[in-house]
Amino acid sequence: MPAIVVLGTQWGDEGKGKATDLLGSSIDYCVRYQGGNNAGHTIVVNGEKFATHLLPSGVLTPGCTPIIANGVVIDLAALFREVDGLRDRGVDTSRLLVSADAHLITTYHVTLDKVTERFLGKNQIGTTGRGIGPAYADKINRMGVRVADLFDEKILEQKVEAALEQKNHLLVKVYNRRAIEVPAVCEELVGYADRLRPMVADTSRVINSALDEDKTVLFESAQATMLDVDHGTYPFVTSSNPIAGGVCAGAGIGPKRIDRIIGVVKAYTTRVGSGPFPTELLDQDGERLREVGAEFGTTTGRPRRCGWYDAVITRYAARLNGLTELFLTKLDVLGGWDRIPVCVGYEIDGVRHDEMPMTQSEFHHAVPVYEFFEGWGEDISACRTFEELPKAAQGYVQALEEMSGAPFWAVGVGPGREQTIVLDPGRAN
Repeated sequence: MPAIVVLGTQWGDEGKGKATDLLGSSIDYCVRYQGGNNAGHTIVVNGEKFATHLLPSGVLTPGCTPIIANGVVIDLAALFREVDGLRDRGVDTSRLLVSADAHLITTYHVTLDKVTERFLGKNQIGTTGRGIGPAYADKINRMGVRVADLFDEKILEQKVEAALEQKNHLLVKVYNRRAIEVPAVCEELVGYADRLRPMVADTSRVINSALDEDKTVLFESAQATMLDVDHGTYPFVTSSNPIAGGVCAGAGIGPKRIDRIIGVVKAYTTRVGSGPFPTELLDQDGERLREVGAEFGTTTGRPRRCGWYDAVITRYAARLNGLTELFLTKLDVLGGWDRIPVCVGYEIDGVRHDEMPMTQSEFHHAVPVYEFFEGWGEDISACRTFEELPKAAQGYVQALEEMSGAPFWAVGVGPGREQTIVLDPGRAN
């Protein structure tokens, strides 16, 4: 029962879709277990770029069944835009399954997300304004709307009415906005019911049955470890659990079913939105990383904040997720630097920390402690074995592996599907 988890170890945008794509034809099912359309995976296949937001990136693998599980919050308009966009480009989306228990993002969630963020002023979190946080809040407050509710209009109306009874007071009296009408929300949601119905399934049962039949199931996160609502840089986090522990609740499987947990990590570090970022570069090096690495959000287009590799947060992610291996991406972006800094610890109020600080305040004041490694000038995008890499690049990879808490499985040297080096576990012997 090969169950594989692929997740991000930094603040997202590490290239998780490339890791999923590398597993390729061995995947029978690809499951998205948390998040909403506030994230994205960019995958290059035969020189053609594809972006997924709600759909698992396994939708691009012929014969793979993509599943949106119960832990995801779904904007149906966004879902069908994505389905139609891929279909128009010749991608088969007919196998898609959607959990009946997944919660829906409504127009009032999007409205509240935007007005609340603006209301925060300088304390803004950096939300994408797509309604993900308010939808998860309604889920926890037991007043959410689920996929199954679309097929019982009476229940749907009752749930929307109960939600808006509270939210309209907030919109009108606090934010000076118009009240949202119950019939309009219900009419929009019910309009998707007929098209959605054939996709809806008890996805937990489907997934567990597949594992019983020794099918390969890949669980794919959105966002990443440092954006986890419990274990990330709170409050500058997402509203769900992208960590490996989130798979069990978000997809409906037991922990004993998971075999491999692959963490994806960039050869440097990026972050979108607000929050602490110890290795952030606010100089020419940061701008160069952004331009060479094309560091702009797949979903939002926002420029990403860029910085050097942070081994402290990678070790933290390795421990927290129980990583069996790491996939290092975008090594090619670092070509051309004479020397490359790597953060190996933090200094906080004059004290050296080699592991993640315990408190938000400490992490906010963390100053990176760097070790420097020799750079390389060669273009490595055509390398297909570890031995073909320049010696300095080999040394950089080996040094990162030693300080990151898990063995490296593969190294990405370009955006293309074929631009990946799968490493020999015994190469250092």
